[in-house]
Amino acid sequence: MNRVNNAGFSLVEILVVLVIMGLLISVVAPTVLNQADEARVRKARADFKNIETALKMYKLDNYVYPTTEQGLEALVEPSSLDPQPRNFRQGGYLEETPLDPWGRPYLYLSPGENKEIDIYSLGADGLSGGDGQNADIGNWREEG
Repeated sequence: MNRVNNAGFSLVEILVVLVIMGLLISVVAPTVLNQADEARVRKARADFKNIETALKMYKLDNYVYPTTEQGLEALVEPSSLDPQPRNFRQGGYLEETPLDPWGRPYLYLSPGENKEIDIYSLGADGLSGGDGQNADIGNWREEG
């Protein structure tokens, strides 16, 4: 009898490779996903510093910070709410109203509850409180 030599992989070999790939993914994926979560928090902290700088420039020009009602939009276009800015810089203080890493506008309080001005995000879930990625993050909190 003439035996035909089939080139290819057996079902067992394919299953072994899939199990090995599954194990590798289960080890690597949490590390990669955690890095993405940490990157979002680092981006928010960098945004806080940029927004605080723009707010300080606004205060230097207009003698007061924008009110909570005026919000961070007051850094992009002059507000029509009182107190109206007297010396609003041409081009504004920011190009656009900043969004947090989860795609929602940053929240702003003036006067703040924690600092002179509070800038914060409600985290991934958009709800007050929470742990991990759902935790609130603000310009008053230290890294870590």
